[in-house]
Amino acid sequence: MRIFLEVARHGRLTGAARALGLDHSTVSRRIDGLEQGLGARLVDRSPSGARLTEAGRALLLHAERIEAETQAADSALGGVDNALTGTVRVATPAAFGTYLLAPRIGAFMARHPRIELELAPESRTVSLSQREADLAVTLKRPPRGRLYARMLGQFTVGFYASPGYLAEHGQPETIADLAAHRLISYIDDLIDFPELRYLDEVAPGLVGQFRCTSATVQLAAVRAGGGIGLLHEFAARDDPQLVRILPEIAPQRAYWLVVHAELRRLPRVRAVADFLDEAVRAAGLRTK
Repeated sequence: MRIFLEVARHGRLTGAARALGLDHSTVSRRIDGLEQGLGARLVDRSPSGARLTEAGRALLLHAERIEAETQAADSALGGVDNALTGTVRVATPAAFGTYLLAPRIGAFMARHPRIELELAPESRTVSLSQREADLAVTLKRPPRGRLYARMLGQFTVGFYASPGYLAEHGQPETIADLAAHRLISYIDDLIDFPELRYLDEVAPGLVGQFRCTSATVQLAAVRAGGGIGLLHEFAARDDPQLVRILPEIAPQRAYWLVVHAELRRLPRVRAVADFLDEAVRAAGLRTK
């Protein structure tokens, strides 16, 4: 079962073998034996990796619950703390991963040297049930189900431009003035989060002349004088190459932490969740 868990988490037999200190053939034989014992195919193997079948995904929930209970028992009985090991994958919006987590990765790795942290900054939704991530930071609370969710913090976005752009094109004083300026925004049909469509909310009818799916690319384009964009205040407010304009326009959003109910008790998952909380507090985001 432990080998099965590692295969599910790495998506490859070779990755699971490295994590466990075993050879590839041993991992393959153990998975074969587990499938034969259960009478069900658990893993579809191909040159691109190992993907769980429907039966494999069903077993994964039980396996993770067994793992969590075993580690809890070990801790309660005073056993050696070997729980803070393994891989944890976190999916976040691009700005959250780039500006809140990445600068603090060093401190996390120093504190938890045996945890392998994978960060997937995305502009699309990810499936926790399909094992695309262990934890996810989203822009809205997910539907009820086998997921645990809580709000991490609230943030605002605002209009920014570079000093050079404003010197050349002038500074807009009203929303209506934006129609005469170059705007930078998202590609609406390539993002899964309607909450990212800030421009539609504050200036209906206006369209960005430059559009991309990455908040970090948008910030770079605004900084380079490409136009005016709605940027995350926690990323832009202290940048000397950016000027806040129309300060009364400040749409508010929230970040939510989402994790499978069974996974949230795993010590390594709890450690990463604590790390996310610390990053939010350090950035000064409102937590209530």
